[in-house]
Amino acid sequence: MKLMLALCMILALMASAQGEDNYIPSVSGENFWTFHGSPDLTAAIGGTNEFDRGETVTLYVDLINYGRLMGFEKDKTPSSAEDMALADKEEDLEDAKTTAIGIKATLVSPSNLIEVKSGDQVVESLKAGDKTNEPLRFTIQIASDAPAGEYPLQLRLQYDYQYNVEVDANKLDSETNKLVGLKTAFWYQKDNQTVTVPVVVKRKADFVITAVEGEMQAGKKNEILVTYKNIGEDAIEDGIARLSIFKPFSSTDDQAFIGNLGPGEEITVRFKLDVDSDATPKPYSINSEIKYTDLRGDTVISESMKIPVTVAAAAQSMFFPMVIALAVILIGGGYLYQRRRKKS
Repeated sequence: MKLMLALCMILALMASAQGEDNYIPSVSGENFWTFHGSPDLTAAIGGTNEFDRGETVTLYVDLINYGRLMGFEKDKTPSSAEDMALADKEEDLEDAKTTAIGIKATLVSPSNLIEVKSGDQVVESLKAGDKTNEPLRFTIQIASDAPAGEYPLQLRLQYDYQYNVEVDANKLDSETNKLVGLKTAFWYQKDNQTVTVPVVVKRKADFVITAVEGEMQAGKKNEILVTYKNIGEDAIEDGIARLSIFKPFSSTDDQAFIGNLGPGEEITVRFKLDVDSDATPKPYSINSEIKYTDLRGDTVISESMKIPVTVAAAAQSMFFPMVIALAVILIGGGYLYQRRRKKS
């Protein structure tokens, strides 16, 4: 049986190389039966098909062959013992009609919000009633702005299957009742199927920063107002906005309470920040995140969001200029006083 399957695979590859719809062998024989049926492939998700937006994940897909023989017709009535043996042999070989051979699986996304990053997957053969020993693995990337919902991907399947069998032999050994010099000819047909594989982008809360207000100056205590908006599908409870502080910034108040925030709602919170006096005047980005409780009661930390701020140079002290001005005034006053004494 393994040898026969290997032969089928070789012939299928030959058929593919010729680029034709079917492969008809040059060697012909007797055809006693015409069987009806073909492979019938479908797909099942292995593991989960629910993912978060912005993720790059592996989708596991099992192929299952539900093909079956639908019936048969007699093309030729055996007229001898040899014919009967050939007819029995052909009937046995016709069972492989529902086996899919050289399966090429291509996953296609009709939506630009999900990108398939991996190429074609190949399965050598799949008998009727069987599923793939190992799931097909496809890498997909979900856009960070993909709305929650179901996205039907297309699994396009191309394969060959045995269309017909003809048999012949030199003779029938009367002592062993076995065919001598058995020859078989296989006809192969190409087929295509498209199976829908659904991918679900999960509902969740999601956030963006819509506004930042406040001036930052080196060497000062500063306040900034940051507005967060929930652009996701779910509400949150007990939200807290947190900063990730780095030099030249420091703070004893790097958290702000948000509370409950529904989809489409926004809130403005206040942060107090100290800036080192030797900070370089330039634009900075401060990372922030929101810790909250979701609708399932789980504690979730959002993706990091950047708060753009610009630090101005430290204000110059007026102490030394005032001392210099006072010294000039005193020196000038002393000079005038001395001149007046001399004149007097």
